[in-house]
Amino acid sequence: METRKKKGCIEKVQDWADDRLRRMCGRITPGKRLAVILVMFFFFGGLSVYITVSSIYNIGKRDGRRLQIEHIKQYPLHDSDSINPLNRPEYGRSTEE
Repeated sequence: METRKKKGCIEKVQDWADDRLRRMCGRITPGKRLAVILVMFFFFGGLSVYITVSSIYNIGKRDGRRLQIEHIKQYPLHDSDSINPLNRPEYGRSTEE
């Protein structure tokens, strides 16, 4: 029952906003409407490009430092490491045959 009330309120707000927007857009001429659309397009497009470039530029920056790349270090292997399970000391065979 409570969700129906919420849906009803949401639909009322959507209808109100839709009516208001239609009235506002219906009052302006097609030339002005095109100008508004183009201004909004360039504004939001420029904002999108700025955010993208800014994000790419700031990748790896932390506290004013750039990310430092290090070489991969070799993992230390144990003496008993072997890819052949029969060559392992725990199976009763020596590695020195």
